[in-house]
Amino acid sequence: MRVFGYLMWFFKQEKKAYLIGIAVLLVVAALQLVPPWLIGGVVDAIDTDTLTGSSLAQFMGVLLASGVAMYVLRYIWRIMIFGSSVKLARQMRARLYEHFTRMSPQFYQKRRVGDLMAHATNDLSAIQQTAGVGVLTLVDSLATGLFVVITMAVLIDWQLTLIALIPMPIMALSSNYYGTLLHKRFGAAQEAFSDLNDKSQESISGIKVIKTFGQEKEDIASFRDLSADVVKKNVAVARIDSLFDPTISLIVGASFFLSIFFGARMVIADDLTIGQMISFTTYLGLLVWPMLAVGWLFNIVERGRASYERVEQLLSHSVDIREKTGALETPPSGDIIFAIKRFSFPGDEAVSLENVSFTIKRGDTLGVIGRTGAGKTTILKLLMREFDGYDGRVEFGGHSIDDYSLKALRKSIGYVPQDHFLFSASIRENIAFTDPTISQEKVEEAARIAQVHEDILGFTEGYKTIVGERGVSLSGGQKQRISIARAILMDPEVLLLDDSLSAVDAKTEEAILSTLKETREGKTTIITSHRLSAIQHAQQIIVLDNGELVELGTHEELMEKQGWYYEMYVRQQLEELVEQGGQTK
Repeated sequence: MRVFGYLMWFFKQEKKAYLIGIAVLLVVAALQLVPPWLIGGVVDAIDTDTLTGSSLAQFMGVLLASGVAMYVLRYIWRIMIFGSSVKLARQMRARLYEHFTRMSPQFYQKRRVGDLMAHATNDLSAIQQTAGVGVLTLVDSLATGLFVVITMAVLIDWQLTLIALIPMPIMALSSNYYGTLLHKRFGAAQEAFSDLNDKSQESISGIKVIKTFGQEKEDIASFRDLSADVVKKNVAVARIDSLFDPTISLIVGASFFLSIFFGARMVIADDLTIGQMISFTTYLGLLVWPMLAVGWLFNIVERGRASYERVEQLLSHSVDIREKTGALETPPSGDIIFAIKRFSFPGDEAVSLENVSFTIKRGDTLGVIGRTGAGKTTILKLLMREFDGYDGRVEFGGHSIDDYSLKALRKSIGYVPQDHFLFSASIRENIAFTDPTISQEKVEEAARIAQVHEDILGFTEGYKTIVGERGVSLSGGQKQRISIARAILMDPEVLLLDDSLSAVDAKTEEAILSTLKETREGKTTIITSHRLSAIQHAQQIIVLDNGELVELGTHEELMEKQGWYYEMYVRQQLEELVEQGGQTK
C-alpha cells in the first residue's frame, strides 16, 4: 500500500472530491445491508404466517428506495473518484512533459525515445488506475467488509460471525506474499514493454535504412524476440495474478462451509431463525466482493507502485542547465567573446575543447573549419548553453551567457543543426514554427533567401504540402533549406549554421550565402563547414584540430600562412577541378 503514501500529495490537493466520493461510498456500503435484512424479514414473516400485502408492499418500497439511492450515489462517487484520477494522469503527464523539455542533450543521450514514451503512457495509466479503481477498491472493500461483519455480529449472531471469519488470516498472508511477487514481476514487464516500444519507434523511423540494406527479416526476428520477452514477462505477472481468485474462492468456500454447518445446527437448536440464517448467508455473499477485492487491490496498487517508482526515478534527474536568480530577461546583442581553457562532455574524460579563444564583432561572420570531431559543433552548443561546466567564459553583449535567462539567450539565436528535423506538418508550419501567426509574405521571403521557394511552388500543394515525419518526403537539400528558412524567419541576432549547406550544390550555396550577407547586415552569423567555399567570405575564420584552435584570420591571411587551411583549400580546388573534367573556369 506504499503507493498511496506516494500519492498523498495529490489526495491532499483533491481532498474535497475524494472526501465526497469516500463519504458517498460509505453510504452505498451501508445501503447494501438493507436487502439481506429485508429478505430475512420476509422469510420469517412467511415462516410465521404473518406476511400481509401491506407489509410486503412496505418491504418492496424500502427495497426500491434503497436501489434508487444506490444508483444515484454510485454515479456521484464515480464522478468524484474516477474524475480525480483523470486529473492525476493529466497533471503527471504535464509534469513529465515539462521535465522532458527542460532536460539537456546529455539526458537524451542516455535514454531511448521508446522508453520515455512508455513512461508517459503505460506507466501513467497504471498510476491513474491506482488513484481511481485502487481508491475505490480499498475504501469499498474495507467499508463493505466492516459493515457486513458488524451487522452479522450485532443483528444475527456474533459467535457464528467469528466462525465464518476463521479462514481470513490465511487470505491476508497469501495476498501479501502474492503482492510482493507481483510488484517485482510487473516492474520487469514494464521494462520489457519499454524495450519493445523503443524497438518499434526505432524500426519505423529507420525503415528506409532497413529496406536499403535488406534487413527486413532480421529486424522482424529481433522484434519477435522482444515481443516474446514481453509476453513471457506478462505471463509471469498473470501467473501470480491468477492465484488471487482461486485462493480467495477457496477461503470464501471454507467460510460458507463453516457458516452453513454451524448455522444449521443453531437453527435446529432454535438459536437462529430460518430468516436469520438466510440473511446471514446473504451477508456472507456480500463478503465475497471484499475478499476478491483484496486480490484485485494488490494487483492494482503493486502495478501502480512499480510505475510510480519508474516515473519518479525519471523525474528525479536534476536539470543540468540552471538559470541564475534574477537572470536578465532582455535578449542579448553585441560582440561575442569566446574564451574556453578546457571543456569535456559530462562523463567523458576526453578533452573536447582546449585553449579556444576568439572575439566576434557584432555584424561579422565567423567561419569555423576543421576535421570531423575537431570541436566545431561543440562551440555552438556552448554558445547556446546546451552544456555548462567548462573552464573559461563565454560573453554575449558584455555579459556572461550565464547571466541571461535561457529564454532570453536562445531568443537571440537562430540555429540550423546538422541533423535537420522537420515536424510532420505542412511546409509553412515548419518554416513558421516560432510564430505560426506570421504572414505568408514573410514566410515566402525567408524561403526565397534559403533558395527553396521555387522548390516549394513545384509541389502539388505548395506551402500546404505535408512533409511527413522528419520530412521523409523531401530531399536532403530541401530539408536543409527549409530548416535555414525557419531560422531566418526568426531574424535572430546570431544565426548559427552548423554544416547546414552540405546537401546543396555549390551554386545554391553561393546564392544562399550571398543573400544572407545582404539581408543580415549588422547581425552576426557563425558558419561551421567542411567546405571552405562556405566560409571563405567570413570576416574571421578559425581552424580547429582535436579541440584546439590552430589557425585564426581572414581567408587571405590563412592562405599566406600556408598551413592546414591552405592545404585544405588547394585540395578542394583540385577536387572541384577534377569534378569539372579538368576544365578551368
